[in-house]
Amino acid sequence: MKKFVMAAVAGTVAGVVATTQIAGPLLAQEAEKTTNVYEQLDLFGDIFERIRAQYVEDVEPGDLIEAAINGMLTSLDPHSSYLSPKDAEKMREQTRGEFGGLGIEVTQEEGFVKVVSPIDETPAAEAGIEAGDFITHVDGESLLGLGLDDAVEIMRGPVGSEIIITVVREGEPEPFDVSIVRDTIQLTAVRARTVGQTAVLRLTTFNEQTYPKMKEGLEEQIEDAGGIENINGIVIDMRNNPGGLLNQAIAVSDAFLEEGEIVSTRGRDIEDGDRVNATPGDLAMGKPIVVLINGGSASASEIVAGALQDHRRAIVIGTKSFGKGSVQTVMPLRGDGAMRLTTARYYTPSGRSIQALGVSPDIVVAQPPAAPETEEDEALSARPLRSEADLRGRLNNDSLTDDQIKQIEDDREKARIAAELREEDYQLAYAIDILKGLSALGPNE
Repeated sequence: MKKFVMAAVAGTVAGVVATTQIAGPLLAQEAEKTTNVYEQLDLFGDIFERIRAQYVEDVEPGDLIEAAINGMLTSLDPHSSYLSPKDAEKMREQTRGEFGGLGIEVTQEEGFVKVVSPIDETPAAEAGIEAGDFITHVDGESLLGLGLDDAVEIMRGPVGSEIIITVVREGEPEPFDVSIVRDTIQLTAVRARTVGQTAVLRLTTFNEQTYPKMKEGLEEQIEDAGGIENINGIVIDMRNNPGGLLNQAIAVSDAFLEEGEIVSTRGRDIEDGDRVNATPGDLAMGKPIVVLINGGSASASEIVAGALQDHRRAIVIGTKSFGKGSVQTVMPLRGDGAMRLTTARYYTPSGRSIQALGVSPDIVVAQPPAAPETEEDEALSARPLRSEADLRGRLNNDSLTDDQIKQIEDDREKARIAAELREEDYQLAYAIDILKGLSALGPNE
């Protein structure tokens, strides 16, 4: 028994020694880290005072602090930033659906402003700005070295005023200037229409209006068609949609899924992760869906495309999306400012991260560049197409009833409209053709 007690005491002593040997260096390291942080804060204070006392011009202390805060945040990633009270209010206006500017969603890459996507029916879109363009100068002044918020501020201005931006575009040998007149940007989150028997939902952004407007638009198209049985499918067009509110992306995805995961988020700590599942109910009532994406489809657009693709609820066509797979949390700060901080990555139902990879379409369909027509092309397009029915002295078809003849004429008119759409928007025409094909393979009624 005495030996056992001695062994236990020895074990306790050894444990104390081992704990001291391990914990001691760890505590020393923590203390050293704390000391280094305070030394760096002292260094910051020294630099702040030197600038105030010796810089060539007077500077506002508040501007210096704001610049330091923004520099700290922007050093983390392209999407974290400080929002001054004015910028925070502009962000709130944007999520409500109306704001002033050119109509482009931008990020920063290698010091330059990169266009994520132009917004439909805005000055930038009408001026021909494209996703992937780099903006290097504004009114002749270089943007290199400026923070993203500062560059955006330079591009803002009074409604009706002109701005000249210098654009570098892949495939163009030289930079070129584009003149744009600033305007109030009113975001129409959703536009719905029917092409043939296909309901087309154009989602331009994810703001507070997106889900309710999409639901309302789809229901109107179904009613106008005389019921869901007269709709062969739905195209969800999210090309050049830069994203927006996460809750709206979840609502749109849930609208077409009966069950299963929509998206999951994972932060630095495991307990910060979250998972969102679909609830029963499908606005499309089981009709096939085609999702259209391109390099300007980002963030919330990628959540919707990834969720519908992983659940095999939709065929995704177009080109690879932008690849913004991170979640930003807007945190209010004192003085009515705010901080936009990247707090998590999001993952599609299959567990794949979109960050820097994007969503790859099931069928890659590029939009052909609009080539200027030559005089020969114009002459060919103006020449009427002739068939047997146009020949003098042709034989009549004696096997068709009047109703069948009318059906053929209607089919010809549909083919003509489809050909016009293919010239106008090849990707959308391709999506509609897929739904026509799926409808043709459906059961006979």
